[in-house]
Amino acid sequence: MSTSKLTRIDPLPRPLDGSIHVPGDKSISHRSILFSAMAEGTSRVSGVLDSEDVRSTIGAVTALGAEVNLEKMPDGSLQGGVTGWGAAGPKQPTEPIYCGNSGTTVRLLMGVLAPWDIRVTLTGDASLCKRPMRRIALPLTKMGASFEPVGQDTLPITEVGNPNLHAITYDMPVSSAQLKTAVMLAGLSCEGTTEVHEPSPSRNHTELMLPQFGAETVAARGMASVTGPVTLQASEVVVPGDPSSAAFLVCAALLRPGSRIQVENVSLNVARIGFTRTLERMGADIALTTQGHSGKEPYGIISASYTDTLRGCEIPAEKIAGLIDEVPVLSLVAAHAKGITVFRNVSELRVKESDRLQAIIDGLGKLGVSAWAEGDDLYIEGNPDLQTPDDLVFDSLGDHRLAMTWSLVGLCGDKPVHIDNFESVAVSFPGFLSQFDRLVSE
Repeated sequence: MSTSKLTRIDPLPRPLDGSIHVPGDKSISHRSILFSAMAEGTSRVSGVLDSEDVRSTIGAVTALGAEVNLEKMPDGSLQGGVTGWGAAGPKQPTEPIYCGNSGTTVRLLMGVLAPWDIRVTLTGDASLCKRPMRRIALPLTKMGASFEPVGQDTLPITEVGNPNLHAITYDMPVSSAQLKTAVMLAGLSCEGTTEVHEPSPSRNHTELMLPQFGAETVAARGMASVTGPVTLQASEVVVPGDPSSAAFLVCAALLRPGSRIQVENVSLNVARIGFTRTLERMGADIALTTQGHSGKEPYGIISASYTDTLRGCEIPAEKIAGLIDEVPVLSLVAAHAKGITVFRNVSELRVKESDRLQAIIDGLGKLGVSAWAEGDDLYIEGNPDLQTPDDLVFDSLGDHRLAMTWSLVGLCGDKPVHIDNFESVAVSFPGFLSQFDRLVSE
């Protein structure tokens, strides 16, 4: 491991205490920019997350002809107008579209591009170029788009759109909001209803947001559909706080003795707060309070207090899609719980920004915690008396969620730790450590 990028994370000097906001929801931010770029007219967006991933989406739609005029607000969010290409469609870009580290950008973009008579090469950084894309290309090919090289599973790939796409009914092999959204976005241009079925519920932001832009959608458990053809119309989107980011502050409060916090203005979409239900089952002192709605997205407060009686539990396979991004930090909580925690069917962790499944096992092993995989299931044998060893060094593997997870070992423990490539947190949570500074200084 290179030591050139090691970041030292010191223990918090005091318990976490007070109320705080987290940056805008990453999933909703991506969609607010993409749907606005597809729409006729100028949309107004606010609360947009200013992160590397969202910047990748902004860069992509700009290259395709949308006009994005956003300014940074005092709270660090982005706000302003996005003028879309509407019925005229995206323009032919002059060079490949670089999607950085953002799987959401490239996979949703594949659906956006499918109905247009353009040829676009999509690429990304080294990590993104290892992630599977055939799962997206397959249904879009069934609809009439094509991809070169044929059958390739990784970036770079070239998509050739087709103005004569046809609607399909598609049974998804895995639960994936990105896959579901790509098919639905392509379906906006098709005559009739495009319908997708998934083995278990995934994030439903697309189904909730598209009607704000004039599309007709149906959302039910395990099924979503869109009826076309329709040209999206400009709208207004207010992005609530990101529950995936809130999860790290919540888990830190549960682990740091004496802590008590409230995370305000955070999305409470039931498809996104599975991690809170898991923590409740583990005995955590946690509560949710709904305050209102932004469009169809509920938002409110997550309250959490230090809990010294955490217990292991089993998370069934049908719940995993709703908390897949929180499994790393939930695994750290499970390491402090009494008994064994089992996450069923977490194979998707293997194809994230890193092999998160193996990384969790390796990282917990450094703490002296027994963690292992049996097939696609993750087992963690917790230790309520867990102590941090001296001189711990964690490799984030350039993965933002691993970097934040391992930072909690230092923040909530009694010894500093070092993390390789901690800067990767900028992908989703710029200013991550500053949030902890605020909660210990109030």
